[in-house]
Amino acid sequence: MMKMRVRVKRRLEQAACRVRAKSARLKTNTCSSIGRAISRKTASHFSALRSRSGSAAIEFAFIAPIFFLFLMATMETGLIYLSNFVLQNATNDAARQIRTGQVAASSMTQAQFRTLICNGIAPLLACDTNLQIDVETFTSFTSASITDPLTASGGLDSTLNNWAPGTVCSIVLVRTFYTWNVATPLLTPFLVNMSSNNHLLTAASAFRNEPYDTSVSGC
Repeated sequence: MMKMRVRVKRRLEQAACRVRAKSARLKTNTCSSIGRAISRKTASHFSALRSRSGSAAIEFAFIAPIFFLFLMATMETGLIYLSNFVLQNATNDAARQIRTGQVAASSMTQAQFRTLICNGIAPLLACDTNLQIDVETFTSFTSASITDPLTASGGLDSTLNNWAPGTVCSIVLVRTFYTWNVATPLLTPFLVNMSSNNHLLTAASAFRNEPYDTSVSGC
């Protein structure tokens, strides 16, 4: 009886040992399978990322020129509108000095009046040959004639550089012109209004001089 118990116990221990060995082999194989699956999945993931990054670079290469073109067009259009506003504001300020008699009192010359406007448009616009100023005097508003600043060839009329600020109660027309070179490609059909791919900025101020002289009671 005792021997039988020993044999049964031994067999149970052997069976348990085989189960443990089989379980250990199963765990090892399972871990190896999981490791291989993770490796394949990781490799596939990085491969997909490389593929997507390459596609994004190609798509950006196609879209970038159009994007930067629209960006440049937006910036230049905004600068043109801003420059025209600055030119008009500088013209109004300078014309007021004619209207109130400050130009006559100081015997201001044409060059000094030009400097006055140049200070008003700086630093956005350069005070160079692109800027042209015309100051004319008329006997009445009905007789005032506003000529076209552009010639038949599309250039700016160089004769529009008069200097006639008038006297007390004179009717004065101050006009300023600035030639802006359009730089954005493909934007010229929409902004160019004169020759050589240029856009003409214009500003004007028409008024009657005030009776700034004490010898004149009114106009």
